Amino acid sequence: MLRLSTVTYDAIVGHARRDHPDEACGVVAGPLGSDRPVRMVEMLNAERSPTFYRFDSTEQLKVWREMDDADEEPVIIYHSHTATEAYPSRTDISFASEPNAHYVLVSTADQDSVQFRSYRILGGVVTEEPVEVVASLD
Repeated sequence: MLRLSTVTYDAIVGHARRDHPDEACGVVAGPLGSDRPVRMVEMLNAERSPTFYRFDSTEQLKVWREMDDADEEPVIIYHSHTATEAYPSRTDISFASEPNAHYVLVSTADQDSVQFRSYRILGGVVTEEPVEVVASLD
C-alpha cells in the first residue's frame, strides 16, 4: 500500500495538470528503508511529449546524488498520462528500474476528475496497490 500526505498528493496532481498536454514526471524521496514519501522533486520531461516521458539525464544524476547524500531513496516515481488511463504502458514497465519504488500514474485525460493509481513493478510484473491519502504522515 502507498501511504502519502494530502500535500504530496496535491503536488503530484498539480504538477500533472500544469504540464498537460505534455506528460509530467518526478520523484518523491524519503529516508532509506522507510517507505515514507516526504520530499517532492518535480523533474523536467526531457521529451516534452504528450505520449512519453524521460528524465533529463543530468538532472536525474543530480537528484540521485542529492538523495544519496541525504540517505534518501526514491519512494515514489511518478508521471502522467495525458490521453489514456493511469496504467503503465509497455515502455513504462520496461523502464521501471527501482525495485522498492511505488510507480504512480496520474491521468489528465479528463480535466474534471483525477485518476491517481500506484503500482509496484518488479521484473516486468505490474501489481496495482491501494493508495491511502492522509492529512499528515506524522
